Amino acid sequence: MSLPCLAHFLMPDFVRPGDDQRLVIVGRTGSGKTQAGAWQLAMRDFHAMPWLILDYKRDALLNSIGAQELPLGKIPKKPGLYITHPLPTEGEQVEDLLWKVWQNENIGLFVDEGYMLGNSAAFRALLTQGRSKKIPMIILSQRPAWLTQFVFSEADYYQVFHLNNREDRKKLENYMGETFKLSASMQDYQSQYYIVAQDRGMILTPAPGQTRIRQTFRAKLPGARKLNKM
Repeated sequence: MSLPCLAHFLMPDFVRPGDDQRLVIVGRTGSGKTQAGAWQLAMRDFHAMPWLILDYKRDALLNSIGAQELPLGKIPKKPGLYITHPLPTEGEQVEDLLWKVWQNENIGLFVDEGYMLGNSAAFRALLTQGRSKKIPMIILSQRPAWLTQFVFSEADYYQVFHLNNREDRKKLENYMGETFKLSASMQDYQSQYYIVAQDRGMILTPAPGQTRIRQTFRAKLPGARKLNKM
């Protein structure tokens, strides 16, 4: 199937997730998913609501965009961009944090390495009830097969980079509409983008470079700390 090609930085509003929707981004290590996730986050309106990043792997890009660091367990009260760094052994604390997000509502959630949340009941509640509670989510993972089915059944948008594992590709295609098939012919750092409500797919060109991503966050976070020059 031939899909239209669209540049990340030219994505019109009708193909961007809204403030009550979920985007899942998957791809093998080195495929470009974290950079694409950061760009997707840069396009969100954190002037109007707080966004919290759960960063398990201490990603260099995510830690250089100007987000305010919060201790694990504390949720943001004011609009802006925030980041916390859970350890793999802190599952109970993360569960408590997710229930706080669920209870307070109107908080965006960015989860790098979403498989770390496992079969969390709070994560499942956010996925299934987040739309009514205005809890948008961006969830990243290198292995779709490791994620709970609710990540995919409740997703409004999919962004799919290269996947080596056949099981991963099959799992995604089960949720992405009968007319949509994953492509094996994408160029490096390209991704397939699928809009569930429209049953519509397209190819996205690579996300902007890290310098432009940092500049975009800096422009939208005038009070942010000085960003690293990387």
